Amino acid sequence: MKSLKTYSIPFTGLKLGKHYFEYEINDAFFAEFEYSLVKKANLICKVELDKQETMLILNFDITGTVNATCDRCLADYLQPVDIHEQQIARFTEEEMSEDDEIITLGKNDHEIDVAGLIYEYVNVALPFIAQCSNQGDGKQCDEEMLANLNKFAAKDEQTESTDPRWEALKKLK
Repeated sequence: MKSLKTYSIPFTGLKLGKHYFEYEINDAFFAEFEYSLVKKANLICKVELDKQETMLILNFDITGTVNATCDRCLADYLQPVDIHEQQIARFTEEEMSEDDEIITLGKNDHEIDVAGLIYEYVNVALPFIAQCSNQGDGKQCDEEMLANLNKFAAKDEQTESTDPRWEALKKLK
């Protein structure tokens, strides 16, 4: 987790207004998270921090590619990522409920860690069902692999009923 320290933004010394930060997100970043779905990535994260008197507004722009595995043919492909998110951090001493979308910062806080936010945004942006043929680059799924998968797939009920062993078992009823 030491390498994630570079993703902490010290806001106490910053003047009011907008400040810009840029991070390179690669394999080492995702290796810090134990059960990460993403193993390899080449991303650029630009963070615009707007410091105000009572809050921080963080705008995230994350672009690049993530290595993914096609759920259909098991081929590796590059999944493009283009994420635009906003997070608000409020300076307050009172406790806020867990379901709020606002980060609370106390008077003793002097930096905000954005590594967890970046990790979450990238993982949520990945498609639920990854398919290399949906990328629009003309690449199709590996036909040879699909043929092998179909060959070993479970047969439907019609082919099972023609098997003589099943017919013999049905006579026992």
